[in-house]
Amino acid sequence: MSTRLPAPLLDAALVGASLLDVWAHLDTSEPLRMVCALAAAFALLLRRHLPLLTFLLTLPAVLLSDAVIAALAALYTLASLTRRRALLAVCAVAFTFSDRTSWPSPDLDLSAPSTFIALAYTAATAAAPVFLGQLVQTRRDLSLRLAEISQARDHERQLTAQTVLAKERTTLAREMHDVVSHQVSLIAVRAGALQVGSRDAEVRQAAATIRRLSVQTLDELRHMVSVLRASGSRPTELVPQPTLADLQQLVDNSGIEAELRTDLSGSLPPPVQRAVYRTVQEALTNVRKHAPGASAAIRISQKGTNVRVTVTNTAPTRPALPLPSANHGLVGLRQRAELLGGTVTCGPTTDGGYQLCLQLPSDGTW
Repeated sequence: MSTRLPAPLLDAALVGASLLDVWAHLDTSEPLRMVCALAAAFALLLRRHLPLLTFLLTLPAVLLSDAVIAALAALYTLASLTRRRALLAVCAVAFTFSDRTSWPSPDLDLSAPSTFIALAYTAATAAAPVFLGQLVQTRRDLSLRLAEISQARDHERQLTAQTVLAKERTTLAREMHDVVSHQVSLIAVRAGALQVGSRDAEVRQAAATIRRLSVQTLDELRHMVSVLRASGSRPTELVPQPTLADLQQLVDNSGIEAELRTDLSGSLPPPVQRAVYRTVQEALTNVRKHAPGASAAIRISQKGTNVRVTVTNTAPTRPALPLPSANHGLVGLRQRAELLGGTVTCGPTTDGGYQLCLQLPSDGTW
């Protein structure tokens, strides 16, 4: 059970703590410092949407007074939302020197050892919310990746179960066609021969009934075989199924910088559209997991009856998180492509990135 405070209540608590900090360190005889400190406290209401601007609005209060809670809260929020570590370092340094400088009469004697000790303590104070914010961001990213992995595993289990079911249906259809239908046909033939060859009226009537029922049973068996073969020809797909129209939303919500370009001469069969979507989805998931900070380029083209999909990402800019992996994603893509008569290839690029390529026939020959 989560005990996390609602966002509005947490923001109100931070503003209240900042106002108490202002009340403890300032008085009404210093109007400029009071205005800056109050502005810093109420600027925290913007911290979720404009974290950098919020921090900049709190700096004057640090520079002119000892009210620093608002600035530390803003620095923590910025660290939990941005991935620009150079920016965080600059903000921490700005906080450190602002806190150690007393304006409008600066008194920062760099020749005194005590000054450097005080700067070190202030720098440690600034580093604490930065590290805490980065830790929260990493925890949030890890939770998202684990949720994606869990969802992918559930999807894989469902596909595996459906593949087994499809194979069983195909086997059952073959047995019904080769054994049961053959035997029912023999019964119908023998009944017809008995109907023609017998002189007894009752026997001929019974043989006619057997022949009629055998023919009806044979028609029903053939219908059942056709249904089983239709459902067992390939693994039953999960619903609802995505199409190429959903690709742009997938790219926009991927959490990475990605560009999508399509060059298709016509509409594609639904199985091909699903294969293209799942390939792009798996590739973008791998970029997020294994190449943090990388950008991706997605190209979908059609030449004749062949569809080609390539997803190429640049080299990562940050070390990847050590996430658990079943290594079944690419295997599943290859199996799906093989069912449709296509291929999947992948490998590193010369610039340190990675490329995944899918080729499928689009004419339904599979």
